[in-house]
Amino acid sequence: MPTVYITAPTAAADELAETLVEDRLAACVNRLSTTSTYRWDGEIQRDEEAVLLAKTTAEVYDDLVTRVREEHPYDVPCIERFDEDDVFEPFAEWRAESVANR
Repeated sequence: MPTVYITAPTAAADELAETLVEDRLAACVNRLSTTSTYRWDGEIQRDEEAVLLAKTTAEVYDDLVTRVREEHPYDVPCIERFDEDDVFEPFAEWRAESVANR
């Protein structure tokens, strides 16, 4: 079962997280505040952003990516998938149940 790492502007993060849970693309989305330093268009940038950790399933991962790309304000959003080999089974069951019945 994957956890998806997404960064977003602070102003857009809460709405994006809520959309993913509401549409049953994620069972839960954790939001962490961070400062990101990166290169864009040849310049070093520094922005306040949010890190979203979306708990989802492999079955809906592609739909989650599609929705993030539709809703995200960046041209190139950060979307990275981490697959867990070892997860607490009751949590895995809850996650699967939470994204089922879309």
